[in-house]
Amino acid sequence: MTIQPNTILQIRGLSKTYREAGRSRKVLDDVNLDIQAGEFFVLLGKSGSGKSTLLNLISGIDKPDSGHILIGDTEITTLDERRQTLFRRDHIGIVFQFFNLIPTLTVLENITLPGELRGEPRREIQKRGMALLERVGLADRAGDFPDQLSGGEQQRVAIARALSREPMLVLADEPTGNLDEETGVSVMKLLLDLTRAAGKTLLMATHNPEVVPLADRVCRIHDGQLVITRGALVSALQGRTA
Repeated sequence: MTIQPNTILQIRGLSKTYREAGRSRKVLDDVNLDIQAGEFFVLLGKSGSGKSTLLNLISGIDKPDSGHILIGDTEITTLDERRQTLFRRDHIGIVFQFFNLIPTLTVLENITLPGELRGEPRREIQKRGMALLERVGLADRAGDFPDQLSGGEQQRVAIARALSREPMLVLADEPTGNLDEETGVSVMKLLLDLTRAAGKTLLMATHNPEVVPLADRVCRIHDGQLVITRGALVSALQGRTA
């Protein structure tokens, strides 16, 4: 499997089935997708349609029943669990709905942890961490702990942590879903501004209509398939997603 020039993510024949209450449910069925370097790609779908499943497969958190996923020049579906974990740590930034900050670490320590795990020089990763905190407007909270921050502030720290790795690909799974509308819009725009400024590729699963007009491409998951959506995007999002 060879990736095309300027393509950062290539998916071919991806399928995933879960067993629920003794019955099989196919969430993804022979999915194919190419995402270009620097692209902002939005993934829509009803609750349970498979958005999070697709992101988990791309990140190597979950394993497909069949198919191939190529990120850069690495086919992650052929890696063992340890190598998938290392690849995810070094090359994929993930922004979760519920922040997933470590409560016993300070804001700065949460951001610098990925670099610490890679064995990077402490002074370098702290300098990079403080620069990111400046970008997200939280330089004065570097020594605070997550429970001292609001939800929006915690999500801004989570964005800084995801970008601290200089990732090839940023995955955002409902990053504004746990925030009020005003804060969610602010956080979403910050995430987009930072990823675009850094030239990163962003794949976001969301129900937030504010993000749709800003995307380079939008698709919906329906009956296990990806459908590229064009026209009336906001009204479709508001009227047909949960």
